[in-house]
Amino acid sequence: MSSATTLKTAITPTREQNYPEWYQQVIKAADLAEVSPVKGCMTIKPWGYAIWENMQRIMDDEIKATGHKNLYFPLMIPLNYLQKEAEHIEGFAKECAVVTHHRLAKNDEGKLVPAGELEEPYILRPTSETIIGEAFSRWIQSYRDLPLLTNQWANIVRWELRTRLFLRTTEFLWQEGHTAHATAEEAMQESRMMLDVYARFAEEILAMPVIKGEKTESERFPGAVNTYTIEAMMQDKKALQSGTSHFLGQHFSRSFNIKYLSAEGREEFAWTTSWGTTTRLIGALVMTHSDDNGLVLPPRIAPAHVVILPVIHKEEDRANILEYCQQLAAQLRKLHFHERKLAVEIDTRDLPGGEKGWSWYKKGVPVRVEIGNKECSANTVFMGRRDHEYKNRVSISQTEFLQKIVGELDDIQNNLLQRAKEFKNKNTVSINNKDDFYEFFKGDGGFARIHWNGDQAIEAKIKSDLSVTSRCIPFDDQTGAGKCIFTGEESKQEVIFAKAY
Repeated sequence: MSSATTLKTAITPTREQNYPEWYQQVIKAADLAEVSPVKGCMTIKPWGYAIWENMQRIMDDEIKATGHKNLYFPLMIPLNYLQKEAEHIEGFAKECAVVTHHRLAKNDEGKLVPAGELEEPYILRPTSETIIGEAFSRWIQSYRDLPLLTNQWANIVRWELRTRLFLRTTEFLWQEGHTAHATAEEAMQESRMMLDVYARFAEEILAMPVIKGEKTESERFPGAVNTYTIEAMMQDKKALQSGTSHFLGQHFSRSFNIKYLSAEGREEFAWTTSWGTTTRLIGALVMTHSDDNGLVLPPRIAPAHVVILPVIHKEEDRANILEYCQQLAAQLRKLHFHERKLAVEIDTRDLPGGEKGWSWYKKGVPVRVEIGNKECSANTVFMGRRDHEYKNRVSISQTEFLQKIVGELDDIQNNLLQRAKEFKNKNTVSINNKDDFYEFFKGDGGFARIHWNGDQAIEAKIKSDLSVTSRCIPFDDQTGAGKCIFTGEESKQEVIFAKAY
């Protein structure tokens, strides 16, 4: 029996015992979100939403730094807009939620029922290429209007059959960028540039290593010419698509008549892109770093960098201990970590110190500080790091703590990234024959790099046999031409296959 099943942990079951249920219990213990009364939807609670706000703030700055402007479009899209792009609507048809009435009325039994049927139904936004394409067709007249670089932060509705908090819900939050360009080269450059923005965010902020690559034809976004992706490995060795960028060519321009007059006086169709990331990234954080005692947060995304825990055994000590905590918090808040002031919480709840400490350990706060009479008298702090075991705490002077805290946070951030990289690298293997490929995924699996000739029938059979899909054609570390492990035919590049969320 392994140690994971014998040690007492805060989260039950452990990752080893039942990974899907462990994931749900980490979210519950960290108080990130809960299932909503609306089927398939979630309520994001303050701690979870604070993580999303940090993601939004950091990424929004990155998006604006590349020249994009924010805007907002309606949640409801006329049905006829989606019908203009046949491949696009076919890709989303099964997930669309449809609004058919505009009011309620009482029936003969006194119950409220839909009334006022709409002449044309509306679709609750599954994505916005169509309604934004219609607007672009009006906003763009000349080459002087290009490039048009836009982004919106919005909610999305996709009618999912099987839902899981953050990873796949009927309604979720995201950002979606939409751009129009004068040339295919410009649009392609835009698509790749935004994928790089996502990859840097994942690695530098979320401490989550990713593989950048292109989706195979069968995995492309509906209506796209090329889809680019960042793929991350979770602790159960499954892949999580963590951001995508699409080169749409002129498909949507032709469907929505997005034309411009060139400098030479010719009427041309624009070249468009779209790209997005979602609250799925919170699920990615949970599954990349968390352990059997709860959530683990990289400091650069954590809502609080430090939590101060007053430990009060006698009422007469309360004022002195709280004053010490307030003064320490004031000193910490003068410091900066990664372009923002240190965020500090003081937990004054009337709870035992151990219970307080464990509650914040499960919420993933990078650094915990306990303050009692002993610390006040000696001008010290009792400090623990979330990337270390709970019992691994040290007593240091307040002066040293203030000098070291920013470095400690950097060390935690780097440590989490290094752990995740080592895990991904350890579980990414090159496979050279079909039998080994099937055996690999009948076991624990991971990321399999293989040569494959691109035959979609083979891709479909792999999915049917093993519940494994192609994740991407990676940009880096390609070995060149080889032989397809299924047919022996020539293969131009390696492809990564994995089980995925």
